[in-house]
Amino acid sequence: MDIIEKAERFEQEKTTFKTTSERIEASRKAKELILGLNEVYKQNKEAAIMDLMKRLTVIKQKIEKRLKGRLTV
Repeated sequence: MDIIEKAERFEQEKTTFKTTSERIEASRKAKELILGLNEVYKQNKEAAIMDLMKRLTVIKQKIEKRLKGRLTV
């Protein structure tokens, strides 16, 4: 399976990760996909790949925000 197809499939999957381990796994998978897409982007310079990387980054940031939790003052 192509890295672009994997990334699109990950983007379409459910994004409700109930447990901490699911969130960690999803964050790592998103990072792996983003880095893989970056290697492809370096060769092709296609705007569609960059857009996909940006969307995955937003998903990854949301997951990591949930992992870190809220700051208590």
